[in-house]
Amino acid sequence: MESIVLKFIEYLKNEKELSKNTIESYNRDLRQFKEYISDNKINDITGVNKTAIIKYLMHLQKIGKSTSTVSRNLASLRSFYQYLLNKGIINQDPTLNLQSPKPEKKLPDILTPKEVDILLRQPDITTSKGIRDKAMLELLYASGIRVSELIDLNLEDINLDLGYLVCSKNNSNERIIPIGKIALNILKTYIKDYRKKFIKDKNVKSLFVNYHGNKMTRQGFWKIVKSYAKKANINKKITPHTLRHSFATHLLQNGADLKSVQEMLGHSDISTTQVYAQITKNNIKEVYKKAHPRA
Repeated sequence: MESIVLKFIEYLKNEKELSKNTIESYNRDLRQFKEYISDNKINDITGVNKTAIIKYLMHLQKIGKSTSTVSRNLASLRSFYQYLLNKGIINQDPTLNLQSPKPEKKLPDILTPKEVDILLRQPDITTSKGIRDKAMLELLYASGIRVSELIDLNLEDINLDLGYLVCSKNNSNERIIPIGKIALNILKTYIKDYRKKFIKDKNVKSLFVNYHGNKMTRQGFWKIVKSYAKKANINKKITPHTLRHSFATHLLQNGADLKSVQEMLGHSDISTTQVYAQITKNNIKEVYKKAHPRA
């Protein structure tokens, strides 16, 4: 059994000319599989059937291996048994028609309402920069718009009297999104008293501008968020998109319907919005586990 695996590894090295790291992965995966079948009283790796391989993949999942690790192990076994089939050592490939597990959908990082509050309190509102930064952060969380949409906003896109913004007006997916009173108040202050301190050309229409009087860039705003996230000392990876994720999740947690959230986010497919519903379900499970005496 050992010699067959060694010959396969030599084949990968000399004929397939795979990289050293890839060969090491194959070798490691096969040796782990050999150990498993040995523990299960199967002494001949060439005599393994499809059931044994399925049980092995289930075993990997049971001990907490990630979907990508399980898929890689199956790929290693598939290559190995295809090699044995081509060499005439076996008559049937036991991995034939076995499907790799579907990759897990990674849930986005979100902040709790308390963490959002801590982050949004970081800008120093005694300064022009602090007022501008707080207006940007508050508006991002209040509306759930994308960072690109935030920096593309012009003054005319904001209705301070009625409390809404118009987003993506240059395409067919125009959205009218309400603005909460906290964001609206700081936005009024910024527009009426502080934006003009950044402006050097009165023809600039951009709502949010940098020190040079030009439209804020994605990179510039990313740096702003990064600096306040560090200052807030929240032990999570925080990006500008984190506030959009948090906006959607908090709305659903507080009773908003999925369709309305989809429209505010500008998702063309509701399945994209459903990921936030999954986060909400996970949170409910955690609350249940902590609160129910028999959970």
